[in-house]
Amino acid sequence: MNEKKEVGEKAVDYVEEGMVVGLGTGSTVFYTISKLGNLVQQGLSIKGIPTSKQTEKLAIEVGIPLVSFHEINQIDVAIDGADEVSRDLDLIKGGGGALLREKIIAKAAKAFIVVADPHKMVDKLGSFPLPVEVVPFGFEMTMKYLQELGGSPQLRQKDGIPFRTDNGNYIFDCSFPEITSPEDLEKDLNLIPGVVDNGLFIGMADKVITLNGDKNISINVRK
Repeated sequence: MNEKKEVGEKAVDYVEEGMVVGLGTGSTVFYTISKLGNLVQQGLSIKGIPTSKQTEKLAIEVGIPLVSFHEINQIDVAIDGADEVSRDLDLIKGGGGALLREKIIAKAAKAFIVVADPHKMVDKLGSFPLPVEVVPFGFEMTMKYLQELGGSPQLRQKDGIPFRTDNGNYIFDCSFPEITSPEDLEKDLNLIPGVVDNGLFIGMADKVITLNGDKNISINVRK
């Protein structure tokens, strides 16, 4: 059984004719986008707005027409994955490096639906290092401020050089001893000069699609 495929394809149920759809990034939402592409080939009329260059490439390959923000007034539904999902449906995102665009699109959507295999469901956020996107200028000082907040930041690298987001920024993956108040931490991080945004998505997800212990689809709704 492909858990990511089961969960990713289920999210397509929330996409209707004529919608503008925020297209997330990652291995689970890959299946959402692929199935949407099949439905477009069968006559479904939608427009997509991608959260990354990687997703843009995939959407073009499967035939989903794309739009940009200057062409639309709002996004009907955004579908994306997550690295961790708490019992309160708060999220850590950014393992793929697209957290800033993902958050912009999630915020602009009337409904934000998260697809997550059961291994991403946790009692409390923090086992997955929290991605923080920062501007390259003065990143050494930004790292110092992250440490003062209690984090242990590691500069993300690829092939021995700093990883660059689609926006040209760096990412620190920050381990915290525990995240007792994710809402406060999200705000504190974004007050640091040099921080563009962070991977805490607090109070944003409307529904989380996953699998229960019997491997059946489970839809968790924000209360």
